[in-house]
Amino acid sequence: MLSPDDWAIIGLSMKVSLAAVIATLPFAFLFAWLLARGRFPGKLLLDGLVHLPLVVPPVVVGWLLLLAFGPQGPVGGLLRDWFGVSVLFRWTGAAIAAGVMALPLMVRAIRLSIEAIDHRLEAAARTLGANRWHVFLTVTLPLSLPGIVTGAVLGFARSLGEFGATITFVSNIPGETRTLPIAIYSALQTPGGDSAVFRLAVISVLLSLAALVASEAMARRALTGRSGHVL
Repeated sequence: MLSPDDWAIIGLSMKVSLAAVIATLPFAFLFAWLLARGRFPGKLLLDGLVHLPLVVPPVVVGWLLLLAFGPQGPVGGLLRDWFGVSVLFRWTGAAIAAGVMALPLMVRAIRLSIEAIDHRLEAAARTLGANRWHVFLTVTLPLSLPGIVTGAVLGFARSLGEFGATITFVSNIPGETRTLPIAIYSALQTPGGDSAVFRLAVISVLLSLAALVASEAMARRALTGRSGHVL
């Protein structure tokens, strides 16, 4: 049985992961579009920067976020001066860390979906008099929707498992930043915390597995739909 504290940790993790995906998705689509369709100097550099969280230690990402969003940081200073708010030691900071770590997976899924779109469909829409925005809204966006949904689900799963960047950026505060991975780590450091580790680990595995299965099912459904369209 799960204790009230366990449910609170699960609820916080779900909230952080959902907020991370919602906040990151527009940026993920923008970067995916630029990398799939853009022709500009520095494209390889942008590609490298977007995928950097996949290869650098998460602690480094958390440290960079701390520099950027700290009271003297370029972003943190603006938030403090303009809105009087701070994301340090807050669940919003945990969502930012999770979103940054999930961004590469989301970009990759959306980029593959955009690259798979048949350009002839967009060209046909233009020959019928549709402008660029109309083509984007009625042809490109609907056809890339499977990749967007898959990327969002993968990002959600990645956010659920985020640990290193989060604990470095916003620390380990019960009820505020203690998500599932951090709670498991805390229980490991506590004498007699084996049962809590087991419960939370099982919940973490089940949630992540469900998200991955949903992502795979969506990818296969999208592939089947495109094959049927081509036939």
